[in-house]
Amino acid sequence: MGCKSNAETVVRLLNEALDAEVICVLRYKRHYFMTAGGSARHVKAEFLQHVTEKRAHADQLAERIVQLGGKLELSHERLLSRSHAEHVEGDSLAEMITADLVAERISIDSYRAMIASIGDDDPTTRQVLERILAQEEAHAENLAGLARD
Repeated sequence: MGCKSNAETVVRLLNEALDAEVICVLRYKRHYFMTAGGSARHVKAEFLQHVTEKRAHADQLAERIVQLGGKLELSHERLLSRSHAEHVEGDSLAEMITADLVAERISIDSYRAMIASIGDDDPTTRQVLERILAQEEAHAENLAGLARD
């Protein structure tokens, strides 16, 4: 695979990850605003922290796409199709936490696959993805803990 086609593949993967992060920001933001009550304050704070970190992931992905000479392709159609596939409406706190945990696990699998696919071809992108993956794993652990509470 030539360098140009490899960069195009990496940019495509990064754009797909960017779509997923934007969907996650919206889902966590919705869950943040829907969470009410004094007993749920720590969960609400967790949702807000995830919003901030997901936004940072999106920024890192967008920055790397541009560094690689790629085009940011936040496609409304792709976002809509992804959001319908991944967006489970949960109204109770337990349903919201479960939906977020499922989404984080999907995200972890996706980042692991991207990292494996990139291999040693692009160490800089791999490092960006590995840092994001570590935070995704922390999110899943936090949510699993909240689900047990």
